[in-house]
Amino acid sequence: MTSKQIIYERQPLINDLKQHICEVHFTKVNGEQRRMRCTLDPSNIPVAMDPTYMDEQHKKKENEDVIAVWDLEANGWRSFRVANVIYVQELAGG
Repeated sequence: MTSKQIIYERQPLINDLKQHICEVHFTKVNGEQRRMRCTLDPSNIPVAMDPTYMDEQHKKKENEDVIAVWDLEANGWRSFRVANVIYVQELAGG
């Protein structure tokens, strides 16, 4: 039996994260695997941390290989490389 690796694309991942809380499993740059409960849904991001309200000088240039998300367990911005995503699961209530 062979396992098939799912290739995730950036924009569909962003769309899901904007609408849901997701658990993203990915491989960090150092090779360690990580699980993160995260979102891009503004209703789950503190207003002071929402990039929509940041002025231009505080916004970072967007890297197309990476998605920055609000980590609900760390209460902070974290990021992962799209190419390193193992799987994504939408969580109930999210």
